[in-house]
Amino acid sequence: MKLRDLVYSVYERRLIQLLAGKPRPRHVGVMCDGNRRWARDMGYVDPNDGHRVGAARIKELLRWCDEAGIAHVTLYLLATDNLRRPAAELDPLLEIIEDLSTELAEDGNPWQLRMVGALDLLPADTAAALKAAQERTAGRQGGAHVNIAVGYTGRREIADAVRSLLQEHAKAGATLEEVAEKLDVEHIAEHLYTRGQPDPDLIIRTSGEQRLSGFLLWQSAHSEFYFCELNWPDFRHVDFLRALRAYAGRQRRFGA
Repeated sequence: MKLRDLVYSVYERRLIQLLAGKPRPRHVGVMCDGNRRWARDMGYVDPNDGHRVGAARIKELLRWCDEAGIAHVTLYLLATDNLRRPAAELDPLLEIIEDLSTELAEDGNPWQLRMVGALDLLPADTAAALKAAQERTAGRQGGAHVNIAVGYTGRREIADAVRSLLQEHAKAGATLEEVAEKLDVEHIAEHLYTRGQPDPDLIIRTSGEQRLSGFLLWQSAHSEFYFCELNWPDFRHVDFLRALRAYAGRQRRFGA
């Protein structure tokens, strides 16, 4: 074993020991950012090679989350705004996301998948592949519930939630005035893409960017944030453990 690997292994075990008995997030959101920058920095001609390496890292992340007892994970893979990219750039990325979802849905994996986002804006073949992956994992137990955010933006999610709520009440015969009188935060939350799940306790973003970029705008009201300078393909287990350590050291304040 190389000295660097030995030091890494010792540090990793030390972080795991420090986290013993400390609070853990129930739900972690991850903004897997910096794949194209990583590919450029590494000298790859095809920037999509960064997305491919990043996809493999996601599978590792989910195993780390299972080991840490994290029940829910939301992965921000493609924003709605990204759908306006040129086809030469967008099509390979959609194919990588399809392949990743299909791999995560394979028998033997413990994760239950939920696709969140405007699937109606995606190419029909992509939307069908993502829906098939979700259906294949329905009812799975033993691993994290994984939300895959594709064609996603928080503003649209909130608009969709309000629209769904209004349609539900309209079918029940309620007037707009009656809905407005009863409308509250809980009612909207029941129609979000992540309904039935706890809000994210921790949101991690890689690549050094320090903004939400429309990610989980409603659900992140009380989330803790961890910004990491590394590009996503370079994100290691020790970096994940550092994020959990930072979370464990926070004094959470809800509304203050």
